[in-house]
Amino acid sequence: MHIFTVIKVNFITLIIGMSFALVIGYAIGYFLRKMFTEYQIKEAEERGKKIIYEADKEVENRLKSAEIEAREKSLVVQAELEKKMKGRQDSLRNLEIDLEGRDRDLKAESHKFQVREKELTEQSSKLADREKGVDQQKSEYQNLVAEELKKLEVIGSYTAEKAREEVKNKIIDEAKMDAAREVKKIEEDTKNRADDEARRLITMAVQRLASDHVAETTVSVVELPSDDIKGRIIGREGRNIRALEQATGIDLIIDDTPGAVVLSGFDPIRREVARRALEQLTLDGRIHPGRIEDVVNKCKKEVTQQITKAGEQAVINVGIDNINPEIVKLLGRLKYRTSYTQNVLEHVQEVAFVCGAIAAELGLNVALAKRAGLLHDIGKAIDHQTDGTHTQLGVDIAKRYNEHPFVVNSIAAHHEDCEAESPYAVLVAAGDTISASRPGARREMLETYVKRMTQLEVIGDSFNGVQKTFAIQAGREVRIIVMPNGIDDQKAGILARDVAKRIEKEVTYPGEIKVTVVRETRYTEFAR
Repeated sequence: MHIFTVIKVNFITLIIGMSFALVIGYAIGYFLRKMFTEYQIKEAEERGKKIIYEADKEVENRLKSAEIEAREKSLVVQAELEKKMKGRQDSLRNLEIDLEGRDRDLKAESHKFQVREKELTEQSSKLADREKGVDQQKSEYQNLVAEELKKLEVIGSYTAEKAREEVKNKIIDEAKMDAAREVKKIEEDTKNRADDEARRLITMAVQRLASDHVAETTVSVVELPSDDIKGRIIGREGRNIRALEQATGIDLIIDDTPGAVVLSGFDPIRREVARRALEQLTLDGRIHPGRIEDVVNKCKKEVTQQITKAGEQAVINVGIDNINPEIVKLLGRLKYRTSYTQNVLEHVQEVAFVCGAIAAELGLNVALAKRAGLLHDIGKAIDHQTDGTHTQLGVDIAKRYNEHPFVVNSIAAHHEDCEAESPYAVLVAAGDTISASRPGARREMLETYVKRMTQLEVIGDSFNGVQKTFAIQAGREVRIIVMPNGIDDQKAGILARDVAKRIEKEVTYPGEIKVTVVRETRYTEFAR
């Protein structure tokens, strides 16, 4: 009994001890867990504060960077605006100068017209006075005839026929003298007015042909792989096309023409640079202002190299030496210059060959003749940049680089602007004519050709009695079929002359145009 009691007591004690230990362990665990949780919370708060600090610092740095970038962009935009404003101011200034010049020209023309009107008025009054004088002289001649007849009849030694013959001869002699005096006076008056009339006619011709000539010589066409590329060439808000026009100095015309862009400008070198740059950009596909500037600079270098090579090759082909490098470059520029679609560089080489061949036959200096022929159109390399005719510009260039006096005179005289001082000038003029008149060397634009052919036929059809008009031989001959019952042979000749006069007045053409009037009458009978 005692043993069980002891065991029971020990068991109870053990249970109580284990319970106490469990309670103490739970309390210790609770406190340890609480301390660990508080530590984690504190550590998380510190990390959160650090993250917030770093985020605030990063935001502050980004705000500073954005502010700096915005200031830089603002400066760039301001610089571009100032550049554009300066360009517009220069354009307005140039336009103002141009308008002032035109105003002066108009005032000068107005003064000329007033003077011309005054001259015509004076001439009209003089003609009226002359007409009165002629009538008076006619009456005097009639009275003189009557008096002479009376005198001769009184004398009686003359028959009436002899008297009339003598009086008639006397009157004819006096009329011839008066006519000679009038003709001489008219010739002198005509010579005095010839220069003014020639200038007027040339001015009128220039005004009539200016649009066709400009369209032919100032425009290049670039073919595009597709019409979709046009939008990329223009760019957003027109940035690309403005960059290309500013870099090349050439106007781009983008219209509804399928697969093509038109380049317009007076400088053929700049047009060639723009054409090459645009072709490379369209093939590459990357079109933006920075790329445009790089491609244009590259094309400028390529064109400059091509110009130098073309000039050197021309000199080699002709076979001359001791020529200034600057003249060689100017010769190379002629590769991109045309005259009635004839390449000027090829033209001057042809002239040089012709001059050399003729000089060899005449026993002259062949090298000097070739040199004069090669350089006779050198002024055309800069005539679009400098005021003056290409002959005067060529003379200035030749003198500047100490060319032979015969070469200088050949340049000045090849269009008869001055008198030829050597046989070489005559050779150059002949060679220039031969090269320009060679069949196929020069041609007109299709539009101009068709317009002239149509105009010739319209002029012929406008006359009464004309059945049909045909313009043949590329517009160098006009054949007019007339109705035989309405126009006889005499009227046919008059019709040919009238048509020719009207063509001379209304049509501009090279060389001459032959007018042929065809009148045919057929009579058919049958023998049965």
